[in-house]
Amino acid sequence: MKTISVYVRVSLLLSLLFLASCAQDAVDPEYSRLQARAQNVTIIRDNFGVPHIYAKTDADAVFGLLYAQSEDDFNRIEQNYIWATGRLAEVDGEQALFSDLRARLYMTTDEARAAYEAAPEWLQKLCDAFADGVNFYLASNPQVKPRLLTHFEPWMPMFFSEGSIGGDIEQIDVAGIREFYGEGRALDARQEASATPVEFKEPSGSNGFAISGKLTESGNAMLLINPHTSFFFRGEVHVVSEEGLNAYGAVTWGQFFVYQGFNENTGWMHTSTYVDFMDDFVEDVFEKDGKLVYRYGDEIRPVEVSEVTLKYKDGDRMAERTFPMYHTSHGPVTHMIGDKWVVTKINWDPVNALRQSFIRTKLANYAEFRDMMNIRTNSSNNTVFADSSGNIAYFHGNFIPKRNPQFDYSKPVDGSNPATDWQGLHDVDEIVTLLNPATGWLQNTNSTPFTAAAEFSPKREDYPTYMAPDAENFRGLHAVRVLAGAHDLTLDKLLDIAYDPYLPGFEKLIPGLVAAYDRAGSSRPELAAAIDVLRKWDLTVSADSVAMTLAHFYGVAYSDKVAGQPEAYDMEKMDLINFLGTGTPDEERLQVFADTIAMLEADFGSWNTQWSDVNRYQRINGAIKQPFNDAEPSLGVGMASGNWGALASFGAKRYPGTKRIYGTSGNSFIALVEFGPKVKAISMLAGGQSGDPASPHFADQAQRYVDREFKTIAYYRDDVASRAERTYHPGSADL
Repeated sequence: MKTISVYVRVSLLLSLLFLASCAQDAVDPEYSRLQARAQNVTIIRDNFGVPHIYAKTDADAVFGLLYAQSEDDFNRIEQNYIWATGRLAEVDGEQALFSDLRARLYMTTDEARAAYEAAPEWLQKLCDAFADGVNFYLASNPQVKPRLLTHFEPWMPMFFSEGSIGGDIEQIDVAGIREFYGEGRALDARQEASATPVEFKEPSGSNGFAISGKLTESGNAMLLINPHTSFFFRGEVHVVSEEGLNAYGAVTWGQFFVYQGFNENTGWMHTSTYVDFMDDFVEDVFEKDGKLVYRYGDEIRPVEVSEVTLKYKDGDRMAERTFPMYHTSHGPVTHMIGDKWVVTKINWDPVNALRQSFIRTKLANYAEFRDMMNIRTNSSNNTVFADSSGNIAYFHGNFIPKRNPQFDYSKPVDGSNPATDWQGLHDVDEIVTLLNPATGWLQNTNSTPFTAAAEFSPKREDYPTYMAPDAENFRGLHAVRVLAGAHDLTLDKLLDIAYDPYLPGFEKLIPGLVAAYDRAGSSRPELAAAIDVLRKWDLTVSADSVAMTLAHFYGVAYSDKVAGQPEAYDMEKMDLINFLGTGTPDEERLQVFADTIAMLEADFGSWNTQWSDVNRYQRINGAIKQPFNDAEPSLGVGMASGNWGALASFGAKRYPGTKRIYGTSGNSFIALVEFGPKVKAISMLAGGQSGDPASPHFADQAQRYVDREFKTIAYYRDDVASRAERTYHPGSADL
């Protein structure tokens, strides 16, 4: 009887759910519309959980893509749009108000709606599909409780049109906005001279290598896609339509285009650029007849004044605060220098940015890609390119304003002088580019383009300074060395290059320490054994290396000690690290090393500790900000920080309560692609595809990540079908 009773209850429950679903369909035509749209999309999850989305139209493919992204990590999609649309304070409280104000200074929600309405019809359809995909996921999964955004709108992508981590807007200091709009005063630090201390933190950015067929075993071009982003910041996807879309790669959560990836004929890899593409204009603002005006040449122009009311969480209630917003012809006022108002002008053209980002994924060859680049809205990135015709290319930046060379735009310029205005944009032909260099390879690691292809690189003297102020870094030096001898490459051999363990960042730092010890004679006998380990070290990272442990903690401790001192001001990080090995007092080096030894002994019981015992990968839950805990399971990692020139970067540090260091950025999504009659590729996603700890794909790539065991990408439909784990329409049971 008990069994029958349970059966009856389950049957009744299923009947009620069915009736509820039918009732929803009957009374909710919007849900019925989305449900019908879902039938146009098929999602195949492969054995690593990667979604392969198939649809007739591009728009339906985008619908499926956003549904699949929501399945994998709705939390991160929502967070990205809470931040981008200027609503962070509604969940994080009053301290986030000035992040929200920054967003609204550059675009209000009304302006975002207007941008959507002005977009070409095909782009509107993609934006509609974006909203439909997320909204259908929420409607189909009522157990998912958003923190704030219960409904997504098609104008929202206008706030989030760039694929990079935060876009250009994140480079604008919230502290300056807080001081100006919150206190009506200048930020003290902005009144100082330009000299600032080096911050010794993990470098953000990426590696991109393109290899021509003359250096490969097959004769086909290859591409390394190696973004160094925050872990779990991007998902791995494959999106296909009958309108020519067949893109595979990494997508930033909540965006409807593959940001770094490839199709059958072209591949694109973005690295963060240091091109000067944003400027501060110091405005001469004063009051006239009771109104704010500013001087512009011989004119007196009115300051555009508006208001925005922002909500913020205040305990258990929602409060509001209203701010003025000030704009001149250069853009929004963002801070003060002394008593002068300053406008920060950036690239803000969301419709064309979205156009460029989506068009990029569907191109067939270099000529088409080159033409797309002339849309010129990809401001924060360099681009490394390869195609199936054998071309390799490099573009250093993309959105680069033309400026009057008599002014130094690395510093704020006089906004009252019309001669300082931007004079349009440089054509792609005018920026730093490379096409098929004689080396047969090219690279960028967020470094200068003038070493991108060794002796066949562009020449610094041919370009304005603002086009390429980027410094060299240790990863760039490392890349040039390992690529210089490349030949007969396969994907596996290119992978060996991408993971080469040598660390050029220690070439002067560690010999400088050993030399200081030798010059000190026998005055530091307690350091002898540890110094001997470093003396014999070949400067390569490995899981079992004790020298790596010693060198890393010594280098971090010394850099942190010296970085804030005046002699280190305005040093590039590479120069600072080398300076610690060549320009500092011997006794200081030895004391920092002695302190490092004492710390290792106190925290780990011995300085003689293998690198993987302290350098760890850990993901305890699906939270955006991970808690780290030495008592919880973790994996030892044999990679190292990009600060030391590690091409395979693993940026790790201590967190409150930990002695071990835990990685949060570096190699995240990695892919290696070989073009030819059929594209071949391998990939890795740190941890796994899903942000849900209950999913089998939450951590199924974690050990593979540690072991460098890449998976073969299923790109063609037959290969996808052979590895299918689940096939379904969005919102439906498996087919």
